[in-house]
Amino acid sequence: MEKFTEDETGSFYNYLSKGCKLCQQGAKLVLFVTGLCPKSCFYCPLSDERGGKDQVFANERPVKNDADLLEEAKLMDALGTGITGGEPLLKLERVLHYIWLLKSVFGSKHHIHLYTCLAPEKEILEKLAEAGLDEIRFHPPQAIWGDLKQSPYAAALKTARELGIESGIEIPALKGAEKVAAFAKEAGIFLNLNELEFSDNNSKALLERGYFLESDTSNAAAGSLELAKVALCNCDKGHLCSSTYKDAVQLRKRLQRIAKNTAREFDEVTEDGTLMYGVIEGEGPMDREIAEKILHELEVPGELFETKEDSIEIAWWVLEELKEEMKEKLQACKARARLSVIERYPLEDGMVVELVPL
Repeated sequence: MEKFTEDETGSFYNYLSKGCKLCQQGAKLVLFVTGLCPKSCFYCPLSDERGGKDQVFANERPVKNDADLLEEAKLMDALGTGITGGEPLLKLERVLHYIWLLKSVFGSKHHIHLYTCLAPEKEILEKLAEAGLDEIRFHPPQAIWGDLKQSPYAAALKTARELGIESGIEIPALKGAEKVAAFAKEAGIFLNLNELEFSDNNSKALLERGYFLESDTSNAAAGSLELAKVALCNCDKGHLCSSTYKDAVQLRKRLQRIAKNTAREFDEVTEDGTLMYGVIEGEGPMDREIAEKILHELEVPGELFETKEDSIEIAWWVLEELKEEMKEKLQACKARARLSVIERYPLEDGMVVELVPL
């Protein structure tokens, strides 16, 4: 693609907004402010756990108060925040509060961008600008992609830019994206395209419309990437987030930042930003107590393990080395315990990627 940078992760661009640059570093906290939304886009990937529910999450952490949000931002050394949903502007006062909070705690350089499927009036955009919003990404419905110049989105984009908010459009790469690219070029705004992906919630709707998977090893919809590349040829400020790019860069680097700040002395941080450690899991408190006593007998340093209610988490390489001796001593004491190595995301109640019994 002429004029465009293409890297090994599947990212194509000739322009990156500040928000996108920070996403590339994995430095953006994802602030999900509500699952409520007035639209019903057939390609929406939002899960049943979040969709239609008025809940707040910072990355994967449920936010019950401001302290939860700030702690998550500090854990990953966030340089910015992306506000998303649902439709964030349905909860305008909440959004304004979070922008003010993040800017007041982390400073004006903490970059904040917001996604919206609405075309807000000038009064709302003025409030967002006053609070400190740096960037806004509009998501117009596919039905009007060919007529954006006469739509309320054109006026909202113009107003947002006049207020000093960097402005653009972000849509999935579907048929008609080339028309949005032409509009973006004429308006002088950026366009972000996302490769269309299948999810549990949108797969039926995508299949009904003739979409199918690119391959057995990908969630990407066949043909979406090609549509995006064609559209970008009509755009002066464009960026394509491929399915590969989201996994290889955005998520991975965000996990690496969190892991670096949350890893205990005995956790191993993998290249993917996951944590690896060993687990001695007893069937009851007495089994755990016996296992802990054995570790002391074997002179395992206290900084290399942590005692939980019914288990002990320990450096995996230590457990690997001592597993046979541990099993013998546990059996001699008639204690029952499972030994394993776990790899999981470095998040609160992070998903277990792999569990290997020893």
